[in-house]
Amino acid sequence: MTEIKTAPYGSWKSPITSDLIVTGSIGLSQVKLDRNDIYWIEMRPSEGGRQVIVRHVSGGQRVDVTPGGFNARTRVHEYGGGDYVAHDGVVYFSNFGDQELYRQGEGLAPQAIAQASGQDAGAPSALLRYADAVVDAKRNCLICVREDHREKDREATNALVAIPCDGGAANVLVSGSNFYSSPRLNPDASRLAWLQWNHPNMPWDGCELWTGELATDGAIANQTCIAGAIDESIFQPEWSPDGILYFVSDRSGWWNIHRITTDGVIECVCQMEAEFGLPQWVFGLSTYAFESANRIVCAFAEQGIWRLGLIDTASGKLERIETPYTEISFVRAAPVALCFAPARLWNPSRSSKWIWRRARPKFCSARATSKLIPATCRRHSRSSSQLKMG
Repeated sequence: MTEIKTAPYGSWKSPITSDLIVTGSIGLSQVKLDRNDIYWIEMRPSEGGRQVIVRHVSGGQRVDVTPGGFNARTRVHEYGGGDYVAHDGVVYFSNFGDQELYRQGEGLAPQAIAQASGQDAGAPSALLRYADAVVDAKRNCLICVREDHREKDREATNALVAIPCDGGAANVLVSGSNFYSSPRLNPDASRLAWLQWNHPNMPWDGCELWTGELATDGAIANQTCIAGAIDESIFQPEWSPDGILYFVSDRSGWWNIHRITTDGVIECVCQMEAEFGLPQWVFGLSTYAFESANRIVCAFAEQGIWRLGLIDTASGKLERIETPYTEISFVRAAPVALCFAPARLWNPSRSSKWIWRRARPKFCSARATSKLIPATCRRHSRSSSQLKMG
């Protein structure tokens, strides 16, 4: 028989503890595609909130990339995000403990590559922090946001820098504004796009989209403000496979996808009373991706519910893809795959990874138990955009 205990008001100890609630709930974020592999980050409460980069290989196996003792998490802008990038099987990530940048080849131990003088060991006093990197394979370097705390008694300074992939000193590419994000290379790595903004604005209040031409040595020439203003918010610049610059702007009152035409005119790709953007609290957010130069896979919010769709870039027509989800984030796409991190309103703790491979449709979920669970689906023809769970 269970013993009944009496305790003063407010002092009764509930058997439902915070550990009981969160230990088995793994946070999933930052989905990325590299070659035929899919990567994401798992935040694991059972490991003290450590963030682990996970790779799902084409054969179906799941592998932890981040070894014990490392935590893939940056503190740039304090909120972080954009903690890693994967390119040709090599992962580059920020480590929470020292805020150093690391390079990790397949099956190898992480190696520090920033090696900047003045770096303090151990957060929160790390003097240099890095986020939102892209790999410039043409020049064998990372282009990323660097937050510099080395000068005392003043606010940290931000810049876009290039760091050799094999290690070495950082080269400052762009500086002068209070904040930077979203460096994006065009397909032939001849141009760079990025976002920048200044106090007192947050990026969803107003920011600017800039582009520049990259020289052989990586220097940026002909820097030009393309869009944005103190009262216009720009989100997620991306280059299409055929070299057209796309971005999300709220210039109409709604965050819609726009692009720069070959004659320099800004045009709305698909005008809707829906939000294709998000408040950029963290780096690395993605609501759309290119399946090809002709089609965009996108997530958009209508009346608080996130939906999935395909946009024809020539006609601007949007085809809706029916899913059982109410929240969709970190959209990534390639000619043979689409993946994103969804959640359901009626079961928000069971966020999952939903993977669609067109040639051989397949859904995989990374649920609260951290196991990949295959599911079935009806075959999806190339002519139809309807994805149905079976």
